[in-house]
Amino acid sequence: MSNTENLSEEAKQTPPGIAPAEEQIPYEQLLLTLQDAQAKADEHWNQLLRTRAEMENLRRRAERDVESAHKYALEKFVDELLPVRDSLEMGLIAASDEEADIVKIREGFDMTVKMMRSAMEKMGVKEINPLGEKFNPELHQAMVAQEAADAEPNTVLAVYQKGYLLNDRVVRPALVVVSKAKA
Repeated sequence: MSNTENLSEEAKQTPPGIAPAEEQIPYEQLLLTLQDAQAKADEHWNQLLRTRAEMENLRRRAERDVESAHKYALEKFVDELLPVRDSLEMGLIAASDEEADIVKIREGFDMTVKMMRSAMEKMGVKEINPLGEKFNPELHQAMVAQEAADAEPNTVLAVYQKGYLLNDRVVRPALVVVSKAKA
């Protein structure tokens, strides 16, 4: 007896890969399932398009923000320096007067230096004035080494030019004279 004879009559009539009639899903139900899947696919496609558009808008906004930050990064610093400039200009005008009082000009100059120091401190600029400190090659640049009887070797004896840090990063090292051991 062959395999075909063992199969039921209904199974013989059903093409391979298709379930027998009692197990088949009605056409209407398949159509509804297909329509539901199509609706979900359309919804996901629309979400994808919206997300892409939103990402592109975010990218453009971020580019504008970075461009603006670069363009106006110094605005706050300039706002702090404008009063210093005004004070210097007023000092020049006062100094050009033939009857100018040198004491008042000196007081004005001192106030202007304090304004400048304050503005720089607000922006994170710190002064490096290492007189009497140990030489630090990360913060100081030795211009001269000289013997000094009253100082330990590698001690800063004089400062030619103060150095500056911007947020703890060296902008300009202090130019210094360093002591060396006697020969």
